[in-house]
Amino acid sequence: MSVGWAILGTGGFPDEKVAPALNLVDGGELIAVMSRDAARAAEFGAKHGAQVGYDSIEAVLADTRVDAVYIANRNHLHAPHAILALKAGKHVFMEKPIALNFADGVEVVKASESSACKLGVGFELRQHPGRIESKELISAGALGTVALAQAQFGSGVRGNINPKPRSGHSDWWVDPDSTGGAFAMMALGIHCVDELRFMLGQEVTEIAAITDGQTSSQSLKNLATLSLRFSGGTIGTVNCGFRMPGFENSVSIYGSDGKIIFNEAYPPHTLQGSMEISSQTVNNTTSYERDGLILMQRQIEGFNQVIQHGHQPAATARDGLKAVQVIEAMIKSAATGTTVKLEPLNF
Repeated sequence: MSVGWAILGTGGFPDEKVAPALNLVDGGELIAVMSRDAARAAEFGAKHGAQVGYDSIEAVLADTRVDAVYIANRNHLHAPHAILALKAGKHVFMEKPIALNFADGVEVVKASESSACKLGVGFELRQHPGRIESKELISAGALGTVALAQAQFGSGVRGNINPKPRSGHSDWWVDPDSTGGAFAMMALGIHCVDELRFMLGQEVTEIAAITDGQTSSQSLKNLATLSLRFSGGTIGTVNCGFRMPGFENSVSIYGSDGKIIFNEAYPPHTLQGSMEISSQTVNNTTSYERDGLILMQRQIEGFNQVIQHGHQPAATARDGLKAVQVIEAMIKSAATGTTVKLEPLNF
């Protein structure tokens, strides 16, 4: 069975990552692309081999050749388009966030869990071989009791105190109502939190955040640091932002019997860098040849298997909702100077 795909969105990420990766996938076919601009949809489609370009979600969902939609358009469209697609009988794979706020995210989860169709969320690092191995080692007790987990993901340009605001087709990133009230955390930090949840097998229960935003004069931030408490007792830290030229992107997990270190750990859609494991039972270093598409390719291939065989996606709608909950807690903590507790997703 070949899965017919439609891509919603024709921006930089769909152009550079989603469409090229989809075209590498066995058992998948790019049927349609959608942009508000019909000419842009046609141009994007011609470039990437789509059979048709549409300028409305209704036209995409009416195409019987489309089995699944990949939602990669502006953040504020993610939730309504996901719900429309599920109701139309289409499988949904979507970039984070699944919604701009927790309440709307709950509606996406409910729509997903009441549908015969599947919904997956784009956290590419769940496809990373080192992260998968780390999850297995931690679960097996190779690090003992994990005390501290750290992740930092950032970039910058020397001489720039703050990053140049995004413009053109990416100008919506500077609008809090379009992004979900977060910038550095939404673009970067949420990948750090999700991969720590994934590897540790623990949930975030408490957050304290300091940012250079979340104020009346600057609602969005370019730099954020978070302290996290996890359900299994691990303490975590996440640093992310766009004000750190030459930043050392890394992940470190320390247990009573060993540690795991990822060097050159990001961007999340790129396989690169190395993993160092040092414990009483495992000691080795693995280097990864740089590949900017393989994690995206594996992510789409995995979701094709979900569609064909009915098992759960690597990241579910509830994982996406947890990401929204974490971001809302980060915003509240930074704005109020308080620690915020996160309730379990018991519904």
